Amino acid sequence: MTHTLNADRTERARHVIEALAGPGAALREDQETAVAALLEPAARVLVVQATGWGKSAVYWVATALRRAEGAGPALIVSPLLSLMRDQVGAAERAGLRAATLNSSNFEEWGAIEQRLAAGEVDVLLVSPERLANPSFGRRVLSALEGSLGLLVIDEAHAVSDWGHDFRPDYRRVSDVLTRLHPQTPVLATTATANARVTEDVAAQLGSATLVLRGPLARRSLQLNVLPALAPLTRYAWVARHLPDLPGSGIVYALTVADAERLVDGIRAVHGADYPVAAYTGKLDASARERLEDALRANEIKALVATSALGMGFDKPDLGFVVHVGSPPSPVSYYQQVGRAGRAIDHAVVALLPSESDAGVWDYFATATIPDPQQMERVLTALAEDETGAGLSAIALEASTGIRRTRIDLMLKQLAVDGAVERVEGGYRATGESWHYDGAHYDGIIATRRREADIMRAYTRGERCLMQLLTESLDDPEAAPCGKCSVCLGHVPDGLGDPVSPDTARTVAGVLRAQSQVLDPRKMWPGGVAGRKGRIQPDLAAEPGRVLVFADAPEWAGTLDAARTGDAAALADLGDAAVATLSRWRDTWRARPEVVASLQLTDRPLPVEPVADRIAEVGRLGRVALPVPRGPAPGRDASGAQEAAHWLDVVAVDDASADAVRGRSVLLVVDSTSTGWAVTVAAARLREAGAAVVLPLVVHRPA
Repeated sequence: MTHTLNADRTERARHVIEALAGPGAALREDQETAVAALLEPAARVLVVQATGWGKSAVYWVATALRRAEGAGPALIVSPLLSLMRDQVGAAERAGLRAATLNSSNFEEWGAIEQRLAAGEVDVLLVSPERLANPSFGRRVLSALEGSLGLLVIDEAHAVSDWGHDFRPDYRRVSDVLTRLHPQTPVLATTATANARVTEDVAAQLGSATLVLRGPLARRSLQLNVLPALAPLTRYAWVARHLPDLPGSGIVYALTVADAERLVDGIRAVHGADYPVAAYTGKLDASARERLEDALRANEIKALVATSALGMGFDKPDLGFVVHVGSPPSPVSYYQQVGRAGRAIDHAVVALLPSESDAGVWDYFATATIPDPQQMERVLTALAEDETGAGLSAIALEASTGIRRTRIDLMLKQLAVDGAVERVEGGYRATGESWHYDGAHYDGIIATRRREADIMRAYTRGERCLMQLLTESLDDPEAAPCGKCSVCLGHVPDGLGDPVSPDTARTVAGVLRAQSQVLDPRKMWPGGVAGRKGRIQPDLAAEPGRVLVFADAPEWAGTLDAARTGDAAALADLGDAAVATLSRWRDTWRARPEVVASLQLTDRPLPVEPVADRIAEVGRLGRVALPVPRGPAPGRDASGAQEAAHWLDVVAVDDASADAVRGRSVLLVVDSTSTGWAVTVAAARLREAGAAVVLPLVVHRPA
């Protein structure tokens, strides 16, 4: 069936597209096909097109035409706050009245819902998580489901658990589809769906879905991959080459800590006022908005960002994207580099790989796969709840012994599968059975590992980089680009020049001079015998410090050397600990009088030499707490399990108790990821009479 617009609709569409893109702009052929199809009752359309193609223009034009013909408002399910903000602005340029309900504008919800009920909103944007909220379902969805003029699922690859960015709450869209008036048209859009994801999303929309798929190669992008670099050398490369990159852009890092440290490294080389900033999930919505606006206005050279700055950020003249570490999927990499070069002829893309990236890929391959035994424990706990009011994630953590972050993910997965439902008091079982589809999840893991193999081929530069990316998306028109570093045979524009050792030393020096604050825990986890509620002030630790966080590049190799007893490495850690205490002293409640060391790990990072060095320089008393026996809790242990374990095995012997009584104690611990061991050790020292406990953790794994 051919889908075209008649003369009247063509004229209305022209006004909208010119308002969005300027005088003389017109719909592309596939854009017009999609818009025309969406004007038919019960239409289902899936648009898979490259970033910058104009997918959003399809739903703005379709909404404008349908509203002009008397249809109800459009509901757009959109994944990120930054994307919603951009979309509200675009909708208003198209002459549409747009509003969004999200976590950052709670105080506006009442007024927006009143406008919606009065027919004064043309477009409502919500997050997939909002669809899971029971009160939102009662107040908003129930009122809209019979009158929606259009449902739009943006970044629709996230609906499919075969996709690179699957979000369980996106499966809520399926519930919305079943509740819609059967004549409501539905549009799904994405730039990052391979053939399998496309088929899955199309099947979820319905058997008659019209799929419009175009070529995905981006001619404006000049892709480069450098040889594998040491972690610190990657930081130094960014600091050295950032001023030479065109315009302003984004530097992606794999973790929040990497983003923040990289900003410090850049400023160490170029000065404290150099225009860069870290953009991570730790920032609140207003801070993110300010940084996004600053980048759009070219007031800063780069945002050093985690994946929190991804889908939805739109700066047409973004000049470069650099990755310090490779994402685990070529599809997610394509999505991120697609931020650059939308409305300019040339943008630089550079990947700085490292051998350590493979460990991150292995983690992400299985991180979201449910554990059937853990799922059954959660379902059993919910089934045994006789109150009917539901159980919170905190209560489930206490009763099942599963870590809270894991519980949160499992509840979302069980909810979208219909086995549990969210209620005001938490979650409760629906009575529906839940089945672990092992073959399905094995297939997902295999797919993710194949994608990691593609990224390995990409980082090795085995063949054209753009061709590798577009082939990973099953683009039938994938072909060599002729301009990437592989096609050219070299990294152009001096980007492959070696980094000066002086630059690397400058970066390392400023990063080693830092330490991370270790906030004391304030509450005991539920389910720990004899410990309940708030940690009493006379048992609590003071705010502490972490000397080395995660895989900090400035310490690359030093920790491993220290574990072998290397004297130079241990001296470096000891000197860094002394320097940390010097910077810390302005905020501690009392100067330490005694250093107490505690060795926790069975793969020891020797804590004694570090504690000895501190005691020597500070002329402090010195004790060593007994080394706990028995295996430490695993990574998936809950807070209750961890706290109970350390309460059983951490002790203060009589000699140490005599030494710390009435004194301020610096507690030096070798390694802990959660801090529960520190919490318990501080409580034991306080019970033994210590007046103050200041924790210093040598290494805190991510």
